[in-house]
Amino acid sequence: MESVMSDRVENERGRIAITGLKAMQLLSGTGQSLVRVETDAGVVGIGEAGADGPAARANLRWLERVLIGADPLEIGKLYHQMMGLQHTYQAHVPTVSGVDIALWDLAGKVLNRPVCDLLTGRFRDRVEIYYGIGPSDVTNRAGVEEWVGEFRSHPHGYRTVKVSWSNWLDSARLSRPFDPAAPSQTLKVSDLKIIQAGYETLREAMGWDLDFIVHCHNEWDVPSAIGLCRALEEAQPLWIEDPLQVWFSGGYKALRAASRVPICTGEKIEGFRDFLPFIVEGGIDVLHPDLCWCGGISGGRRIAELAEHYGLPVALHNCGSLVHNMANAHFGASVRNFSMSESRLYSNAYIAEMGGLDCFDLVDGMLAVPEGPGLGIDLVPEVLLAELAEGEPFWD
Repeated sequence: MESVMSDRVENERGRIAITGLKAMQLLSGTGQSLVRVETDAGVVGIGEAGADGPAARANLRWLERVLIGADPLEIGKLYHQMMGLQHTYQAHVPTVSGVDIALWDLAGKVLNRPVCDLLTGRFRDRVEIYYGIGPSDVTNRAGVEEWVGEFRSHPHGYRTVKVSWSNWLDSARLSRPFDPAAPSQTLKVSDLKIIQAGYETLREAMGWDLDFIVHCHNEWDVPSAIGLCRALEEAQPLWIEDPLQVWFSGGYKALRAASRVPICTGEKIEGFRDFLPFIVEGGIDVLHPDLCWCGGISGGRRIAELAEHYGLPVALHNCGSLVHNMANAHFGASVRNFSMSESRLYSNAYIAEMGGLDCFDLVDGMLAVPEGPGLGIDLVPEVLLAELAEGEPFWD
């Protein structure tokens, strides 16, 4: 299979060239933007960058010297050239990520193959998707059980949910006013008891046939994170996500050594080099890259290959559009140590609408990997126009 695909790639090399790079931000895109790579053959690839429209467009101008006129099928070479930029500006990894995803989409369209088939082939035809909104009041057991009933009956059939807890606490009682994502904040024992009781109530209501993830935003200091993990032991979450800032991997190493709860981070780590110490120094149990931040599909696969060498699973962060979701699906199909992916398909109608009717198949919490060429989706221009952020150009 690989030799046949290599022959097809070789037959197409040098026949088309990149002619244009564009980006635009959608209103509901959580600060991300769509990226479009155009060619002289009229074939285009669509990706998603972890940067807003103005930032992505500015950085695309800097990437023109690498990409304009290049053969879009030389993805590996272009990835290294983009990521290796140093002077006058270093690579802007979120923008590189969007271009890389678009190049894989473009290659699949040129070769009439799904992206995952161009990578390794499929280890799986469906990838697990997890849900992201838990009960708002865990002090009310009846209310928690009602929420669990609604979760079980969701038409997508999710089996895992990520649950935040910051609204369970009285911010005025904390050592300083709570600020989500502000680093090195502190929890007291009295706070930890509230958190412990909340997750144990949630576990009792969910039973043991469903799973949950504990959601943080990189805001706690090391002693607080250790106390938090100890408070969670009885409830047995799948993992705790982003309990510490990511600037010092040594903090994660200390936390992992003290915790019986698996530790997960990665959504704000850019590129293979920045993931390296977390993996080789034993700082985390589960890697959680975002393909729109870590270098796209090419960057994510390099991270996953090293993680597999160390026996670590890879889950994917995702707050993006349909493009982001389908990039994750192809990644998940082609990476052996893939675990699951976050998604907002359950909450944002525009994600499905931008691909038209029946643009995804999600049953029993498992998303089908698209069979069509490239990412396997066709975007609906009318939906994109309706969802444009204020002042954004439409592919201009």
